Amino acid sequence: MADLFNKIYKDKGPLGKWSEVAEGYFVFPKLEGPISNRMKFQGKDVITWSVNDYLGLANHPEVRKVDAEAAAEWGSAYPMGARMMSGHTSLHEKLQDELASFVDKEAAYLLNFGYQGMVSTIDALVSKKDVIVYDVDAHACIIDGVRLHLGQRFTYKHNDLESIEKNLQRAEKITEQTGGGILVISEGVFGMRGEQGKLKEIIALKEKYNFRLLVDDAHGFGTLGKTGAGAGEEQGVQDGIDVYFATFAKALASTGAFIAADREIIDYLKYNLRSQMFAKSLQMQLVIGALKRLEMLKTMPELKEKLWENVNALQNGLKSRGFDIGTTQSCVTPVYLQGSIPEAMALVNDLRENHGIFCSIVVYPVIPKGLILLRLIPTAAHTLEDVEATLTAFSAIRERLENGTYRRLSAGVAATMEK
Repeated sequence: MADLFNKIYKDKGPLGKWSEVAEGYFVFPKLEGPISNRMKFQGKDVITWSVNDYLGLANHPEVRKVDAEAAAEWGSAYPMGARMMSGHTSLHEKLQDELASFVDKEAAYLLNFGYQGMVSTIDALVSKKDVIVYDVDAHACIIDGVRLHLGQRFTYKHNDLESIEKNLQRAEKITEQTGGGILVISEGVFGMRGEQGKLKEIIALKEKYNFRLLVDDAHGFGTLGKTGAGAGEEQGVQDGIDVYFATFAKALASTGAFIAADREIIDYLKYNLRSQMFAKSLQMQLVIGALKRLEMLKTMPELKEKLWENVNALQNGLKSRGFDIGTTQSCVTPVYLQGSIPEAMALVNDLRENHGIFCSIVVYPVIPKGLILLRLIPTAAHTLEDVEATLTAFSAIRERLENGTYRRLSAGVAATMEK
């Protein structure tokens, strides 16, 4: 019989194997100072493009004031216990009602965390008789939720309508035998590519197929649509989304999430979401803070306007300089490069040390082997000066990328990994 830990000693995993040369710099980096467009990294000032603070609320003085007052009044413990037992308050209900109204749904329910909440939502919505059909590029929280499903599940090619329809046909044949239903899952905005899910086209398929649609709109909520209600509003199909999910961790710069749907669906979910039934209630200071952030989202359109001014300046500037940013339709700004992981490390080191630009690096297994993704997240806190400095830096690294400088510099990293 093998020792359970043998596999861990032999294989640290596709990311863990890089820990000796990457940890503390490329992964688990320590950004310091107030959350803003410019922070400190290892004692140096850097323009920060890796914080999901879309509306620039994280360090906004009004937000800081409300957060501090709520913490002083309620502490970090209240309310104690799960909501079903002892952790329910009128302010939790108020936030739910305001969120439901904002995203044009009958009811909403608060979740403690986005990742945990999505996993539990999927688990609660389906039984072993049901079939799940979901985008192959879905976020890890969706994938983990699907893993809990005891019935059939199929992936469709990313945003591929022909593939979606083919898998709906497969699902129909199975549910005709089991007597179950079909759940389709898409993201409103795919967090790596920045593309919007084809919600309008998926919803149109309801005319031919009987299914329900769950949308994870973590990156769309607060950034897309006339009012900021998300990808469904942006595409004019919010009413066709059966269960809408969004997190507070992006546009609202906080902790928590929510689901919204018809009242009867929410009433069912709040009694069957295991992650909420058996977990402590969302802290009062977070609830009050979310109410303030939502109020600002609704009453200060200039925040979203400034965000998109920066988004357009950055994305148009990158494209004009010949960088491949894919087909993003959101604030998420990916820059695609070809190369190995050691080359990516050399390039990012150059950006941070010599140009003062801090952006996230994404490599396999999050994206395919041989591809490097530099992911930039513009926010309302950034300035056009930040954008121009970043474009200048990216122009400077282009020649080094093309002439093989990073390939040569990466040899030392690769050699370290081979030891």
